[in-house]
Amino acid sequence: MRLEPQYKKLLNNALEGSGQRATKQREHIFALLLEKRDHPTADEVYARARADMPTISLATVYNCLETLVETKLIRQVNFEREPTRYCPNLTQHAHFYCRESGEIVDIELSDQLVDELMKVLPKGFSAQHIDIAYDGKCNCCS
Repeated sequence: MRLEPQYKKLLNNALEGSGQRATKQREHIFALLLEKRDHPTADEVYARARADMPTISLATVYNCLETLVETKLIRQVNFEREPTRYCPNLTQHAHFYCRESGEIVDIELSDQLVDELMKVLPKGFSAQHIDIAYDGKCNCCS
């Protein structure tokens, strides 16, 4: 699996900014997340990674994911007691979690809606990020 040039540059810049360097494993994990944006768990990323990189370890996958989160190239997505999932969509968005199928879907948030949400903060508060999560049933499971 190859990382597209614009994402390779993004990865290299983010890693350099944190004093790290790109590795084949980090590139591979980042490419997997960008290819199929279905919010996989670390175990799912590991299973996918082994298809093209059979010698990669689960520990390496966890380390790569941690590095990608630290460099703000991906986000962790958590739902109650469910395993952590990973999302490469860095735009302002919410998540919908279907409790029946386990599917997670990105829901884009307009700038206007984000502005309105920021206005309801108490005086003197400021937020750098809004995390909105819905849970319920998707159309297929209703």
